[in-house]
Amino acid sequence: MKKQLNKLIKLLLITCLSLTSIFTSSAYAADLVNGAQIFEVHCVGCHINGGNIVRRGKTLKKKALKKYGMDSLEAISSIVTNGKNNMSAYKDRLTPEQIQDVAAYVLEQSAKDWR
Repeated sequence: MKKQLNKLIKLLLITCLSLTSIFTSSAYAADLVNGAQIFEVHCVGCHINGGNIVRRGKTLKKKALKKYGMDSLEAISSIVTNGKNNMSAYKDRLTPEQIQDVAAYVLEQSAKDWR
């Protein structure tokens, strides 16, 4: 009986930890509407329709993001946060949540070819 109870407790603990992980990650899920608004305020001046008016080849189009290793939330968030070359850093202007939101928006729009 004690072994069965221990197995049940372990199973319940694993289930609880799994559910906690699921709910925690969805609590931090990106807000794409907010990402779109942030993009319109801070990014569209250089990146209208996913383009790049400063460096033509460095667009936000799927092919370019992939070519330059920028086709993940982590990579986009990093460049938004820290900047690179002509790209300004936004860590002092946007919260980490806003950066995640705009990165998710960029990734989603690139998958849609900015349509």
